[in-house]
Amino acid sequence: MRALLWVVGVIAGILVLLGLLLEAVRWLVIIGLIAFVAVVVLAFVRGRQSMRNYPNRR
Repeated sequence: MRALLWVVGVIAGILVLLGLLLEAVRWLVIIGLIAFVAVVVLAFVRGRQSMRNYPNRR
């Protein structure tokens, strides 16, 4: 009986840690997507500024 309780406790602990890890991964993906969008927008804006400063260059 004691071994069964240990097994159930270990499995429950693993599931809790797995849930926390998946939650952290989800937030990292969300933060990464926000950073990617910000980089694309900044690159677009700076490219437009560069084109405006040098009208003869393409």
